[in-house]
Amino acid sequence: MTSRREPRLADAVEIAAEHGLTSARISQFYTERTENTVGKTFPEPVDKRGRARLWDHAEVTEWFSHRSSARLTQHRPPSLDPQTLLNASDASRYLGYKNANQVNTFVRDHPGYFPEPDVVEEMGTAENPYRRQLWKVATLQEWMASRPGRGRRAGTKQAPPLPEVSADGDPEELLGASQAAALLGYKSVGSFSSALSQGNLPLLNTVDGVAEAGRQKGRRRWTRRRILEQAAQRSRK
Repeated sequence: MTSRREPRLADAVEIAAEHGLTSARISQFYTERTENTVGKTFPEPVDKRGRARLWDHAEVTEWFSHRSSARLTQHRPPSLDPQTLLNASDASRYLGYKNANQVNTFVRDHPGYFPEPDVVEEMGTAENPYRRQLWKVATLQEWMASRPGRGRRAGTKQAPPLPEVSADGDPEELLGASQAAALLGYKSVGSFSSALSQGNLPLLNTVDGVAEAGRQKGRRRWTRRRILEQAAQRSRK
């Protein structure tokens, strides 16, 4: 006898991170489900975590695959050489976002959702340094082809797995977003980042440090102790 599949459950924050939306928008899809015009209504929740609704992830993914084309999916970017480098503002406009800061927001608040820059230039002076991040048009085109919310395609790259992180390490060791996501029990860095930006991880609003070198330079870091305290608080909800 074949056992029934145990569904993977996801809350509004996790679904929102996967599809580049806000958790409020996911809740709106549900509360206004009788008015949706995608051929089928938004799925009913199957469980709860505290006051948060939980959906069958597969059912929600199927619903998004039938969702009517939005403005972004209809956007046709200008014709540019695939090797052309664009800064964050130009990349935002190329991708069809009205907000020129959208790419910067993705990079800052949703690590793992948007591709890493192809080129990072160290600019400014020793007293006032800053970094300029540049993306190739080819990189942006590849991301557009598999952008969350368009329905999963054959060959679409899956998010990289989270690292194995021990809760028993040095409590003062500084850990990054992917390590924090693993310790907190999230499925992906995007889900963790969305929860953080929505204010659902208040203990991590305080940053204990930043990466000082490499492509992660300037990214937020938290001590293992602070992350575990947040994990304990989250489990009590």
